[in-house]
Amino acid sequence: MDEIRGDEIQGDEIRGTARGTAPVPLSVLDLVTVGQGRTASQALRTGVEIARLAERRGFHRYWVAEHHSMPGVASSSPAVILAHTAARTERIRLGSGGVMLPNHAPLVIAEQFGTLEAMAPGRVDLGLGRAPGTDGATAAALRRTDRLNEGADDFPQQLMELTRFLDDDFPDGHPYARIHAVPGPVQATAEGGVQSPARPPVWLLGSSGFSARLAGVLGLPFAFAHHFSAQNTVPALELYRDSFKPSTVLDAPYALIGVAALAADDEREARRQVLTGALSMLRLRSGRPGLVPTPEEAEAYAFSPMEREFVDNWLVNIVHGTPDEVRSGLDDLAKRTGADELMITANAHSGEARLRSYGLIADAYGMPEL
Repeated sequence: MDEIRGDEIQGDEIRGTARGTAPVPLSVLDLVTVGQGRTASQALRTGVEIARLAERRGFHRYWVAEHHSMPGVASSSPAVILAHTAARTERIRLGSGGVMLPNHAPLVIAEQFGTLEAMAPGRVDLGLGRAPGTDGATAAALRRTDRLNEGADDFPQQLMELTRFLDDDFPDGHPYARIHAVPGPVQATAEGGVQSPARPPVWLLGSSGFSARLAGVLGLPFAFAHHFSAQNTVPALELYRDSFKPSTVLDAPYALIGVAALAADDEREARRQVLTGALSMLRLRSGRPGLVPTPEEAEAYAFSPMEREFVDNWLVNIVHGTPDEVRSGLDDLAKRTGADELMITANAHSGEARLRSYGLIADAYGMPEL
């Protein structure tokens, strides 16, 4: 595979700064969850509130993830959400965690994120995944094909095509050599052009070794989904570091991990809140996706032995409790994995609980108001 270029991208746009006593930079992954009795409009407004709080308290970036056909998740269109959020923030980096590349034509993604870069120069990340972000039937509807393995198998080729659109550097004779992603670098080279040639840094996302190795070989930053594949975290990060080759993007590996974490004023309240997300995940894995249940419904739910085992195993990987307990859990995770950044996702029924959690975590680390 050709080298990923991005000549104008500097590692400083990728690497974050730890605030307060946090062991590494902290960031936010927002699934824009919709609880029972709540609307998507409310969830999206909460997302902006979370991004603004994260910006004030020194979290490094705010990402949203592409999901489809899930009533409890309102993040099907990351580019639209990020445009809305960019207009209501000033400094925090904004990005996709991620856009599922096989669901889209590379040119469309290049144009969407070129537009975002023009709206918020120097603040946009393009995180890419190769999973569909949904079930097979919905993926087929998105892609207009039932050959779903083709998209994942072609991921490296799609990635290279997308990168060439972002850099506007298809070689002479290529069928796309005269096609330009706009907004983009072509506007800097056109007569009278003053557009910055910079474009969003590309991240690879994954929950297995495939993207870890590919990110390493290409010298790209890597984001691992620890929040739903915890058993693979350390092997994937080791594979990424062992495979890493310095590039014009990074001179050394940089990996963040997504972490499910929720802080509350006491342990019982934290348990009540995370149980709502666990029950929601149980229903999703059972083919019954729905809105995130209330804490009352989750507490009253009659779990079968098999369901209880699933929920208990799920909750083991969620860092939750008082602010001090969550801080300790995050510190331990950073030390155990060697992650360069922790991206926290707080899943609960209410937006208020999620906002409260991010504020408490910032307080626990003494992250100052910026």
